[in-house]
Amino acid sequence: MNLISEGIDKVKAFKLPAGIWADGSSFDSPGHALVKWESSWVDKFYQVYINGYYAGSAIQTNQHQIIVGIPTSLQAAVKIEIFAVNAEDIYTDFSDELDSSISQSGRIKFSLLRDQNLPIDSKVQIYFNNGSGQIDYSKPINNSPIHIWSCWNDKCGFGMSRFGLSDFGYDSAAAVGFAKGWFGYGQFGLDADTLTWVSPELAAGTYKFGIKIIDSQGNESNVSETDDIVVIPAAKPAEQLNIFSFDKVTNQLILNIV
Repeated sequence: MNLISEGIDKVKAFKLPAGIWADGSSFDSPGHALVKWESSWVDKFYQVYINGYYAGSAIQTNQHQIIVGIPTSLQAAVKIEIFAVNAEDIYTDFSDELDSSISQSGRIKFSLLRDQNLPIDSKVQIYFNNGSGQIDYSKPINNSPIHIWSCWNDKCGFGMSRFGLSDFGYDSAAAVGFAKGWFGYGQFGLDADTLTWVSPELAAGTYKFGIKIIDSQGNESNVSETDDIVVIPAAKPAEQLNIFSFDKVTNQLILNIV
């Protein structure tokens, strides 16, 4: 892994106001934050990831702060991570290298390749173990079937549609264009269409999912199962924080969180 987490500590984030009123007060909903950290590295550069996605890079070895954009939703906490990287990796996005087996959003997202060999009337069903035990294949978690190809003209494989009438002389249909999908995962090394499904919010637990493809005759494919996926829903951030009391004897501070 090219991301180095060791040697970085005391990470702090400070909200930046979205604007200032005439009386000096600020807007309470910032779109950016100033992130600071300390590091034991002297020859490394740094990258910041927000909720598992690349957000920016520090371009000097002694730069230990950066301003990054942050989500403004108050329904979930924002996860900020700092990593050290080598000089040649300053601008490389390593989001895919981060551990995706832990979900802190309470939702799981699947991206599935749409294979041209699958029949038009086939559909995808997704099952899960509800956080414990074996996967229950009696009832899918998705409320309605996920159709792989809604109609025949959505399907566009090489030599399977109106040949030569699309960009670059490829077939013409409603499928993804060249370099607009998952590059290299399609037939003949071309782009591949994908289907994306996001689960409803899940409680904390360890989940396993199973996926089946079913055609119009009821024939089912072999099951594809995921590894264990740990779901830890993020805590809702506090809207207001006040000091309730302070005990000088025990040196204990009690906060009132709203």
